[in-house]
Amino acid sequence: MDFIRVRASSDGAETISYWTGDVYGWQDDDGPHHLFGFEGLNAARAVESPDGGWRLLTREAALYLDPASREVLDTWHNPLTGREVEVQHVFNDPVNQRLGGYPVPRTRLGGQVVFNVDVRLAYPSPLKVADYPDNSASDTYRAMELFQFFVSAADLDSGVPDVSCVFSWCRVSPWLPWMAMAQRGGGLVYHCRGAKVPVGEVPERLRERVGEHFLHAPAEFSAPNMSSWTAFAGKAAR
Repeated sequence: MDFIRVRASSDGAETISYWTGDVYGWQDDDGPHHLFGFEGLNAARAVESPDGGWRLLTREAALYLDPASREVLDTWHNPLTGREVEVQHVFNDPVNQRLGGYPVPRTRLGGQVVFNVDVRLAYPSPLKVADYPDNSASDTYRAMELFQFFVSAADLDSGVPDVSCVFSWCRVSPWLPWMAMAQRGGGLVYHCRGAKVPVGEVPERLRERVGEHFLHAPAEFSAPNMSSWTAFAGKAAR
């Protein structure tokens, strides 16, 4: 599967994807506002599934940044509510996928090939409004994750197991639980870009902050996946 060679490596080698970008928010009749910078990484390994197709074994970590200084935030003054809140960075382990049931759409643009993965999400929220009135917008989690992976057509045709790529990522989501926005109308848009890179090209600040564990992919497939919503629920339960 060509996309496996683009997203990870078909020989089972670990790959690192690094991204950087920004997060914007809007309320009904207000905004959009530039709320955060954002940078992170995903460590991935692709393995063939016993029942056909592929399994993508990954974990990821990302940091919310001051939008002007790009310094890592530990607390944040929410300009939309006036409240000071503790920032909960992204430490999702695992983030696994099963691939191979359908072809990933591709578009040839001159000497490039673009793979697009549009993920539309709607499922029961792990944060019910009745239980988390300050942190949950709805009993249904609704979001979109929109990816584009850009590769050289010559690299793709070469047959190498690990095809170099750059990518864009846009995410449309509800307010983050730790923002304490309750059921206010509006939401967030993430706009990021990145590439598969050697681990040494990941910014040192990010490597140090996330730790060695998040620089390596999981060894085995497991479920369920971790998200900012399940992480918040777990932290609140402790």
